[in-house]
Amino acid sequence: MTKGVLALLGSGETAPGMTKVHRSLLGRLGEVRAVNLDTAYGFQENVPQMTAKLVDYFATSLHTKLEPLHFRSFEGSSELDRTIVKQQVRSANYVFAGPGSPSYALAQWRPLQLVDDLEEVLNSGGILCLASAAAETLGVFSAPIYEIYKAGAAPYWLDGLNLMATAGLNCVVIPHFDNKEGGNYDTGCCYLGERRLVLLESELPEGVATLGIDEHTALIIDLEGDTLQVLGKSHGYWRLGGQSRVLENGSTTPLNELRTLQSMKAPGKTDTVVIASTDQPRDLAQRALDGGSGAVEALAQLVLLSATGGEGFIDPTSLVEGVLAARVNARAAGHYQLADELRDALVQAGIDVQDSPEGVTWSLRKVH
Repeated sequence: MTKGVLALLGSGETAPGMTKVHRSLLGRLGEVRAVNLDTAYGFQENVPQMTAKLVDYFATSLHTKLEPLHFRSFEGSSELDRTIVKQQVRSANYVFAGPGSPSYALAQWRPLQLVDDLEEVLNSGGILCLASAAAETLGVFSAPIYEIYKAGAAPYWLDGLNLMATAGLNCVVIPHFDNKEGGNYDTGCCYLGERRLVLLESELPEGVATLGIDEHTALIIDLEGDTLQVLGKSHGYWRLGGQSRVLENGSTTPLNELRTLQSMKAPGKTDTVVIASTDQPRDLAQRALDGGSGAVEALAQLVLLSATGGEGFIDPTSLVEGVLAARVNARAAGHYQLADELRDALVQAGIDVQDSPEGVTWSLRKVH
């Protein structure tokens, strides 16, 4: 059975930078039968305007007719309406769905059993191009972004469509991974922020990974070739067991590498290394420089000495700046857990760290 292509866009589906991506996908097809499914933004008041923008973009930039498929509500539709839209999806070979609310889309698509129709498109050699909210529905679970970010709900998962299982990937999908709209607060990870995403990841069953997609970036999953290619502006990320693999822009990765990728951490309880209070600064500095188990704890003890004074008091500036530089490098490489651990070590040692758009500043916490 011929397999098609699953294209996941982190955002920017009609931006100039994505035009090349759409063209390359459309170029795989002979006669193009492209449709736009409006469900993800079907709750909004500007549905006609959103659809018109997409239709115009495909006509103007891609010279392709995009047929609008209107399915706003499962409860508000008749059995005939549902049957028609399912048949329209199955008869297309380029299905696009994009921005909106993942939880709203799931509430309409699950009872419609749309996943069966989407799988049929792939099995017939077609292309699914899903962006932003629509892409987020495809994992085994889906985060309700609006409810968490806008309404303040405690982080939780919804059951997703699990279309990623078609590619043999057991994962959740998080678009807008590098979002920076918050400025002085974290709106990365699709507006969840790193802290809330880590909380959500801790609730995932063992073996379920996170597939992150930066904005204006496309992950092209070729089911027949069994590969994942990264196109567009930035990167993708495969996170599992507290570790993160960066899927570099322009790279092509065999899917089997992701299926078999295991956490770099050995299973079981992590041993805690205790730094004796009698250790001298020179010994602690050597442990920190040696790296490995106990390095962060030694570094934290050094900073604590600098904050509290007394015998062995040292100037903490170079140490703290070194830790912060290591934290920046860890975040850039996608090692977010390590970056958090480095910050936590400083905070626990009495160093206040402030992130801002201009950079990172720090100060010694006053000891009372």
